[in-house]
Amino acid sequence: MTTPVLQSWPVQREFDPKNMPFRRLGPSGLRVPVFSLGGWLTLGGSVVGDPVKEIIKTAFEAGINMFDTAEAYAAGKSEQEIGRVIKELGLRRTDLVISTKLFWGLRKGPNDGGLSRKHIIEGTQEALARLGLDYVDVLFAHRHDPNVSMEEIVRAFNYVIDQGWALYWATSEWSAREIEEAYHVANKLGLVGPIAEQCKHHMFHRDRPEKEYAPLYKKYHIGTTTWSSLAGGLLTGKYNDGIPDESRFATHSDFFKDTVKQLQSPEGQEQIRKVKELTKLAEEELQTTVGVLALAWVAKNPNTSTVILGASKPEQITENLKAIEVIPKLTPEIMDKIEKILSNAPEPLPTYGRPALDKFGRI
Repeated sequence: MTTPVLQSWPVQREFDPKNMPFRRLGPSGLRVPVFSLGGWLTLGGSVVGDPVKEIIKTAFEAGINMFDTAEAYAAGKSEQEIGRVIKELGLRRTDLVISTKLFWGLRKGPNDGGLSRKHIIEGTQEALARLGLDYVDVLFAHRHDPNVSMEEIVRAFNYVIDQGWALYWATSEWSAREIEEAYHVANKLGLVGPIAEQCKHHMFHRDRPEKEYAPLYKKYHIGTTTWSSLAGGLLTGKYNDGIPDESRFATHSDFFKDTVKQLQSPEGQEQIRKVKELTKLAEEELQTTVGVLALAWVAKNPNTSTVILGASKPEQITENLKAIEVIPKLTPEIMDKIEKILSNAPEPLPTYGRPALDKFGRI
């Protein structure tokens, strides 16, 4: 195993977790903040330069020490911006949890993407160079690669860990079957399996994180690092009356064109109606906003390790972290009211006419 080089820049800021709760990342011993900061679409993309520094500084000073990015975010510029800011702010590397993701690649060559051993190893080296770091804490497989054997994938990620370039590996948007196969291969070879799954999870997207992955939570204790927990801003109420000019749906119109079209459909209008009902509940019973409620709702799930926040302005971090105070207020009664509004809980597995098992017994 390669020994990481000691931090080469001076430490200027001590980490203070403030009132941030921490959880284990899946079955690992790694502790992550319940709310972390991600670079998708913003850091290095629509936000560059000093504003990136202000966003990360605000997050760090509020107790966020986990920063998530990917080789594909802004074609590598997200990693570059995050790495630059870590040094300029003088953050101690051991205070931070840095994660990045491999799959899409930055070039068009036949081996410049996917999860071949070649791209996992070379992609990791390039990501570290862009970040200016000796290692990342968690390296995610950004998608599953059906053209590469699971044994090659598992062996390659373990090689990266053995070299000291990453401490753990994880998956992103993999199916439960694919994650299960990864565990089987890792166990057979005596290697390390993935510790987390980075998945979309919000009030209108529930089946995969709450039902499909349910056996994995019980069997392997994986955790989730959730993204899009505000449904691209839909759950803030900003789209209740159209698409604001500076909103994410407007500034990234090509990416969200199908989502915008869907909002005009009967299903989309029904979602907006539910957002309005949730807004009323949030304001009248919790004295908060619907966006803060939506974040607290995802964080309330015991299988959520961290909710990844996106931000184009520092004040969005401050606003979103109000969810920390709302989580304890989500009593069973409030959760029941939310469920009645949503009416979209995943269907339970069939009992085939048998009475349900006692919830306090072994399942």
